Amino acid sequence: MAKVIEGLYYAESHEYVKVEGEFGYIGITDYAQNALGNIVYVDMPDTDDEVEAGEDFGAVESVKAASDLTSPVSGTVVEVNEALEDTPEIINQDAFANWIIKVELSDKTELDNLMDAAAYAEFCEKEAH
Repeated sequence: MAKVIEGLYYAESHEYVKVEGEFGYIGITDYAQNALGNIVYVDMPDTDDEVEAGEDFGAVESVKAASDLTSPVSGTVVEVNEALEDTPEIINQDAFANWIIKVELSDKTELDNLMDAAAYAEFCEKEAH
């Protein structure tokens, strides 16, 4: 069973948002990293780029597949996780500790469209069968 953390917001495309004040840390879930396998490259936007909820902002490549990253929320990229440039495999070690981008949220009501931990765990359970 994939790890799901309480207090985060989850998208059906298997990204999470950890909200701290006006900012959101976006990454892929434990379920996603497990499905992808060994991650070898993360394509990230630049600082100051705009991301839109439901739009792609990058990609994660593993030894077996490439997967687009879809932003669960809209905002401005204020930071990218530079550690992923040299060691993308840290996402496999702990997907929740190793976020991909930090955005300044432009519309917090978008969080209402995302799943909580219980709903996401149930979603993963259905998708696994």
